[in-house]
Amino acid sequence: MRLRLTALFLMLMMSAARAAPVPQQVEIPLASGVLHAQLYKPEGEGPFPAVIALHGCDGLSGHSDSVLPRYRDWAERLLKAGHAVLLPDSYGSRELGPQCRVKETHVKARRERVADIAASRAWLMKQSWVARSRVSLMGWANGASALLWAVRPQNAARDAGPDFRAAIAFYPDCRISAGLGWSTRVPTLVLIGANDDVSSPPACRQMVEGAQGRSALARIVVYPDAYHDFDRANTPLHALAGSTDAAAPDRGHLGTDAQARAESQKEVAEWLRR
Repeated sequence: MRLRLTALFLMLMMSAARAAPVPQQVEIPLASGVLHAQLYKPEGEGPFPAVIALHGCDGLSGHSDSVLPRYRDWAERLLKAGHAVLLPDSYGSRELGPQCRVKETHVKARRERVADIAASRAWLMKQSWVARSRVSLMGWANGASALLWAVRPQNAARDAGPDFRAAIAFYPDCRISAGLGWSTRVPTLVLIGANDDVSSPPACRQMVEGAQGRSALARIVVYPDAYHDFDRANTPLHALAGSTDAAAPDRGHLGTDAQARAESQKEVAEWLRR
């Protein structure tokens, strides 16, 4: 009986693995070098809305994963809703590992990562299956900080193509942007936990409130009792134990973060439907 159950379990696991979407590797030209990215694309000719998804300081991939679970889960969720998802690998493309504990980083959110966003957008604009007026941005932590720089009016693309439809920033570091009088040219949503001790919820609130009346729509949602990286709350504990992200939540946060994760999924869906 035990052998039969084990065999059934293995068959179910193999079936689930076969059913999981497999991303396509793409190469995007940069001014110097190549930006490697993973692409999740719906079946068919499109045109499909698209999301450029920007990883945090943990990087895009792991030892055995081309896309880490948190980003893969979001990509599959967006894919199911009909979006193509492009995940540029800002660190791996430059032969760098995770940057969470690196004191002096060589890939800056405001510089190299903004260039990666521009290159990713330019690549998508050339794809026949992309709905060019419905390309959005989504980022986590360091990727969200890069997003904040990319949507500033002075960083608008000079081509004649449509601008980003929307932007969604999960727990960015808002302190520099708040001090510089940040504004955005596209509708931007900031999602952060009230107990975030890595990023600064007060700075994010100051940044968004300061942009009111002199920029495109900007909105912030602060989740009570949620911590940094709250959308990783459903990640298995054994995966968290091996995380290289300095901001990974401890086990005591998983309950409160799970609610924030569920609510953020609804916020993201509504923001992308705008």
